[in-house]
Amino acid sequence: MNNTGSPRMPKTTDVASLVIRVALGLILIYMGAHKVGDPAAFLKLVRQYNAIHDHVLLNLVAATLPWFEVFCGALLILGVAVRGTALNIAILLAVFTVLIYFRGRTLSATGGLPFCAVKFDCGCGAGEVMVCRKLAENTGLFLMSLWMVVRRAPTMRGTACGVKVGES
Repeated sequence: MNNTGSPRMPKTTDVASLVIRVALGLILIYMGAHKVGDPAAFLKLVRQYNAIHDHVLLNLVAATLPWFEVFCGALLILGVAVRGTALNIAILLAVFTVLIYFRGRTLSATGGLPFCAVKFDCGCGAGEVMVCRKLAENTGLFLMSLWMVVRRAPTMRGTACGVKVGES
């Protein structure tokens, strides 16, 4: 409750931060869980980028990255280590976006297609996607992650939508 005795209403930015945090967490869990289900297929998708040439490192990335995404998604939903988790996700998304851009350019050049007409399985867990749409999605997720880094979201522990429970 505030000084006037009425419960504090959450700010619009607090609600937006909570929605963004939970949405980003759910997306990460969904995408990571999809990759965990078929690690061999994900390994093949990671290999197509030709970014990792050491087979041991390639296998390590393919085996751990999906679990890392699920873990980060859970942390975001629970409101634990939000800024650090969001920073890790922003870095991953920046790397993924650059890799997807260059893969799309390569496929465009070799297939004689306009860049935005390129469609391929980028390894995100959503199957085949149009490259321009995927770049826009990743940019949106990247901006959501940055929002979580610069704007501290209310946690769910001891709160209900950012309002302290049991406050008097």
